[in-house]
Amino acid sequence: MASQHGDGQERRTRTKAMVDKWLDERQQMLVLYCKLAGIDSFSPDKPEKQLLRDFCQLLVDYVAFGHFEVFDRINTGEERRGQVIRVAQAAYPKIAEVTDLVVEFNDKYDLSDHRQPLDNLGRDLSILGEDLASRIELEDKVVRALLQ
Repeated sequence: MASQHGDGQERRTRTKAMVDKWLDERQQMLVLYCKLAGIDSFSPDKPEKQLLRDFCQLLVDYVAFGHFEVFDRINTGEERRGQVIRVAQAAYPKIAEVTDLVVEFNDKYDLSDHRQPLDNLGRDLSILGEDLASRIELEDKVVRALLQ
């Protein structure tokens, strides 16, 4: 019985660490998003291009962590709590949809790969922000379930 208690405590500790890392990556991404959204005019020749590059990298890291660490853990059976599984399964389709939109945004604006015209960056950031807000609401439901 003590072993089961120890195993459960270890799983909770790993879950908390995973959630903390996920939320930390989200926070870092949102900070850069706000910095980018606050730039009035943007051109690939300005110093802010590094900010866009950094944002794209953090954005991809953040959504990849959610997909490959959090949801894979749930889908592979590592997560055994029914409530967590139900919440995650309900949230996942929309989260996956936003992941696809993030990949499209990254493919369009990752300046390390090409020199994309940035005329629509403000509009695209606005749309991305709305999509991320929807994703974050769903992620928060998953986080609450994981931490219960």
